[in-house]
Amino acid sequence: MVSAIVLAAGMSQRMGKENKLLLPFAGKTLLETTIGNILRAEPRPEVIVVTGHEADRVKAAIQHLPVTILHNPGYATGMTGSIQAGVRRAMGDGFMICLGDMPLISAAEYSSLMESFEKQLALDPQCICIPVYRQQPGNPVIFSAWYRDAILSHTAPEGCREIVRAHRDFVLRVPMPADSILRDIDQEDDYIRITHLT
Repeated sequence: MVSAIVLAAGMSQRMGKENKLLLPFAGKTLLETTIGNILRAEPRPEVIVVTGHEADRVKAAIQHLPVTILHNPGYATGMTGSIQAGVRRAMGDGFMICLGDMPLISAAEYSSLMESFEKQLALDPQCICIPVYRQQPGNPVIFSAWYRDAILSHTAPEGCREIVRAHRDFVLRVPMPADSILRDIDQEDDYIRITHLT
């Protein structure tokens, strides 16, 4: 079982005044599209969405979806706090750390990654699964619940790369069919580029 933890707390500083997660995409908001793809992959036991910046607006955009919404009041300190908030609540055997600004990743791609993780977990309780496209690593990363304490005590502010590096012998690289796992949205050019692909 894999708990999906969707990070939706960032301040979108590189996008200017706009909250990128609430921009229109494929007839919905960008965040709704991303979460919809994750939900169609049917992660069990839950999908947890961690909010922060403009939490009320973000919650209003997704409250109709079957997800657990958590607020991280310390969101301004970096991504790690939001990951920790989700992991603290998660009940799965693995934690799939998803970025809310990656709407091109399909349900089939999420499913493929989770299936690979579950097979590897049966062989290696310390496994970490990372999707790769042409040898380039992307997101989401799935951590076995074996790393719960390491994640909750992690002090680097912008994610868990150091945990991955420290346990590289347990990393399974999962080839993916497209570069969608590399395409997050940081700046306006990224958004323009990605909307032209749909």
